[in-house]
Amino acid sequence: MKNNLRKEGKFTYLEIGEGTPIVILHGLMGGLSNFDGVVDFFPSKGYKVLIPELPLYSMSLLKTSVGTFAKYLKEFVDFKGLDEVILLGNSLGGHIALVTTKLYPEIVKGLVITGSSGLYENAMGESYPRRGDYEFIKKKAQNVFYDPEVATKEIVDDVYNTVSDRNKLVKTLAIAKSAIRHNMAKDLPKMKTPTCIIWGKNDNVTPPEVAEDFHRLLPDSDLYWVDKCGHAAMMEHPDLFNELFFDWLQKRNF
Repeated sequence: MKNNLRKEGKFTYLEIGEGTPIVILHGLMGGLSNFDGVVDFFPSKGYKVLIPELPLYSMSLLKTSVGTFAKYLKEFVDFKGLDEVILLGNSLGGHIALVTTKLYPEIVKGLVITGSSGLYENAMGESYPRRGDYEFIKKKAQNVFYDPEVATKEIVDDVYNTVSDRNKLVKTLAIAKSAIRHNMAKDLPKMKTPTCIIWGKNDNVTPPEVAEDFHRLLPDSDLYWVDKCGHAAMMEHPDLFNELFFDWLQKRNF
C-alpha cells in the first residue's frame, strides 16, 4: 500500500482503478491499510478508489478541526478534477465525510459511514490519551474490535507511537474536541444525499444506537448490521462489508 502512494502538490494519496470514484477517509487512529479489503475489491468492479492521507498532524493547531479536514477533502476532489464522488468514512473519517456532504453536497453522490463520530460525544473523547502505557493502549486498541486478535502488534504500535508523540497527542485531543463541537444532529435531517450506514453490532466506541440515530435523522439512508463486529467493519469482516457496500451501490445505480 505504502509503495503505491502518490505525492502531488500538497496531497499524498493512493489511487487504484478506473470508473466511478470512491474516496475513502480514514479515522484518527486508523491508517490507509485499514481499507485494504475495499481497495482489493472495488477496482475490478468498475470503481476508482482514492484514499487521501488526511493532514491530521501537519496543520497548525488553530486549524486542526473537522471543518478544515472537510475543506481539505474538497480541495483534493477539485485537484483531481472529479465531478461527483462516493465518500466512505470510518470513525473520524465518517464525521469528515458527513461535514463535507453538508458543506459541499454538490460533490457527493453517495455517502457510506461506518462507526462514524458526529452524534455521539464519547466517540473519541475518552479513548486514547495516556502516554507511555503500552498495556493500556493495547487494551484500548483491542476494545475497538469484537475480536481482540484483529488489533495486531503493528496496529497497537502505531497507536502507541502516535500518543507517545507530544505534538500528535495535542493534535489528537484538538481533533477529538472539534469532533464533539461538530455535533451533526441538527444538520442531518437537511442532508438529502443517499447514505449507506454499515455498523458493527458490537461496536463499543460508537454503540449500535448511534447507527439507529443516524438512520432516523438522515432522510435517505439504509442501515446494515454486521454481527460479531466492533468499530471497524471493513477490517473485521471485509468480505461482508464489501458485499453490503457493493449491493447498495447497485441498488442505487451508482
